[in-house]
Amino acid sequence: MQNIDITQLSIETDVRCALKEDIGDGDVTAQLIPLEQISNATVITREVAIICGILWFNEVFRQLDSDNNIIIKWNVKDGDRVQPNDILCTLKGLSRILLTGERTALNFLQLLSGIATRCRYYADLVQGTNVQIRDTRKTIPGLRLAEKYAVTQGGCYNHRLGLYDAFLIKENHIAACDNSIEKVIKRAYEISSNKPIEIEVENLDELQQALNANANMILLDNMNLDEIRQAVQITSGRAKLEASGGINETILRAVAETGVDFIALGTLTKDIKAIDLSMRFQPQ
Repeated sequence: MQNIDITQLSIETDVRCALKEDIGDGDVTAQLIPLEQISNATVITREVAIICGILWFNEVFRQLDSDNNIIIKWNVKDGDRVQPNDILCTLKGLSRILLTGERTALNFLQLLSGIATRCRYYADLVQGTNVQIRDTRKTIPGLRLAEKYAVTQGGCYNHRLGLYDAFLIKENHIAACDNSIEKVIKRAYEISSNKPIEIEVENLDELQQALNANANMILLDNMNLDEIRQAVQITSGRAKLEASGGINETILRAVAETGVDFIALGTLTKDIKAIDLSMRFQPQ
């Protein structure tokens, strides 16, 4: 449950799948352009944004251009804040390749920048508190690692990457284990005591049961502010607390100030508006 360290292999895989989906057996429209024609192009943003996705953008043209003739010069880096009409990068190379890669490259950049921008907004709302805002598994299938990387570029944090790297024991897990919080936590420790173990509770009685069972991380599900404050007092540092459910920007700061360690927000990756970007071509 650490912040993700993105790998080149992951980026290559994302891009390869995206190009295959878009190009199929060939870009028929690009064939209208003379084979040897060279173009210059610029990418601009039409709105304020936190940029993310440069590695995916570059990889699109690396895979399309086996001779490495496409030259990309960036004026920004991932995590930078940009303003409308800022030039993010310039490109120079074969017109056909630039045109074929344009949409896929921009799709990665606009999606991941949209996530980073949203995360920076929420991170700024809790600035000065000790809380960490964390993402969830509500991601686009096949792009989870990329999206979780974008979360970190916006100043928020990653929860577990999948079902394999941490326990998150929820209501249905407890119900399927004789409705016993003690029993399900004990079983988790027996299965893998070296993985993070987090259990969801819905009220203060369940919180106490989780504490009695030596839970080291507890998710407070859909509790109101007073209940969250009481949970912090009852726990008194014996376990890490995470608030989740029904938390929006209007109450986010108040939840952060209760003293919880984490706030889980599915909206960081689920309700994303892609950033409006544009690539402009100038044939030589």
